[in-house]
Amino acid sequence: MTLTALAIIGKPSVAAVVYRPSRWALAHATFYGDETASETMGGACGYGNLFSNGYGIDTAALSTTLFNNGFACGTCYQIKCVKSPWCYSGVQFTTVTATNLCPPNWAKDTNNGGWCNPPRVHFDMSKPAFMKIAQWKAGIVPIMYRRVPCIRRGGLRFYFQGNGYWLLVYVMNVGGGGDIAKMWVKGSKTGWISMSHNWGASYQAFATLTGQSLSFKITSYTSKETIICWNVAPANWNVGLTYKSNVNFH
Repeated sequence: MTLTALAIIGKPSVAAVVYRPSRWALAHATFYGDETASETMGGACGYGNLFSNGYGIDTAALSTTLFNNGFACGTCYQIKCVKSPWCYSGVQFTTVTATNLCPPNWAKDTNNGGWCNPPRVHFDMSKPAFMKIAQWKAGIVPIMYRRVPCIRRGGLRFYFQGNGYWLLVYVMNVGGGGDIAKMWVKGSKTGWISMSHNWGASYQAFATLTGQSLSFKITSYTSKETIICWNVAPANWNVGLTYKSNVNFH
C-alpha cells in the first residue's frame, strides 16, 4: 500500500494521510452463518451489532495470520472469486470489513477443513458477502484479495464499558486503513493517559475519569497517522453508551 503526505493532527478540514490499495494476492474464502448474517454479530473484534454500528452484512472473519492479534480489526478488503466454476461471471469484486477471527482447527488438515490454520491466509465471509462472488454450494473458492481504504460516514465512534476506575473503549467506524495501533485518553483534569490494547478493537485505561469530559488521541496501525478527537464524551458520560467524534482517518 502507499500513503500520501501527512495531515495536521486533529484538523478534519485539511488533507490527511490517504490510504491506498495494496497489491492483489491469492487466498481462499469460505462462509459462515446463513443469509441473515445473524451469526456474524458480536465477533472477536467486539463491534457488537454490526447493523447499528455501521458494518452491515459485508463482513469477514480473518485467519490468525491476517488477524494479527486483533490489530486487523476494522480493515477492509476487496475480494474476487477466481479459477472456480462456482464464481459468478461478470462480478469484479465485493468489499468486506474484518470484524471477527476465524480460529484454527488443529483437528483438521490445513488443506482439508483447517482452512484458518496458520500460515494460511483465509477469509471466512458472511454468507451474503460470499454469495456476491460465488455460489454458496461451492463451500470454498480460490480468491484474489487486496487491502483497500475503508470508506466510513462521519467520525470515529467510541463505545464505553468498564467502571469508575477502569475505562474500556471499543473504537468503531474507523476510516482509511481501518485499524488502530495506539490510543490515549485525556480527561478535562488530566494529561494524556496511554491506553493498552485489550483485544480486538478495544483499548483500556486504569484511571479515575468519572466526572470529566473525555478526549481521545488515536494512531493508525497502517498509516501511523495520529488524530485527536476533542471532547468526545461530556463530563456526565456513562458506560454502555456510544459517543461520536467529527474526525476520522482517510
